[in-house]
Amino acid sequence: MKFTLPHTIESGLGEKIIFKEIIKEPDGNKVIIEGHCKPKAGPTMHVHFKQDEAITVVKGRMGCQILGQEPVYYSVGQTATFLRNVPHRFWNSGDDELVVSGWVKPVNSIIFFLTALYAAQKKSGSGRPEMFDASYLMTRYKHEYDMPELPSFVKKVIMPTIYLFGRLFGKYKKFDGAPEPLK
Repeated sequence: MKFTLPHTIESGLGEKIIFKEIIKEPDGNKVIIEGHCKPKAGPTMHVHFKQDEAITVVKGRMGCQILGQEPVYYSVGQTATFLRNVPHRFWNSGDDELVVSGWVKPVNSIIFFLTALYAAQKKSGSGRPEMFDASYLMTRYKHEYDMPELPSFVKKVIMPTIYLFGRLFGKYKKFDGAPEPLK
């Protein structure tokens, strides 16, 4: 699946990401992003196994947390960097809109993955993504992304089972052309 940049996605939960451009660098391409979060909004604890990420506060106040550590707070001009394999989350810790700029490197499947994840969140109308789509994403891309706070039984048994039923019932035709997962 190809996306024309800039490409904007919204979670339906107060988060918006604009993938602005891809910059080619000798050690891998990076995607430049702009993010917007309403107060208290932000992604849940997650990890990128193959990518590094940096986020700079442009407007507002951002809280960040690495799994098992106390939250840290950032204001305008400050940058949080998350290295691959480090579970993290961030959120709008202020009362006004949070605007951030940043990058993810290498790009890999991040644009597809987050586009599909946000669409699944909007589809469900709740804080959780629609289960068939979430199972597709978390099973197919399990070597690239994870949500460490999901119980292991859910990730290792329930989601792969739902993924299998989704394949059997043709629920994933919309993902034809999706990036191949990395190992």
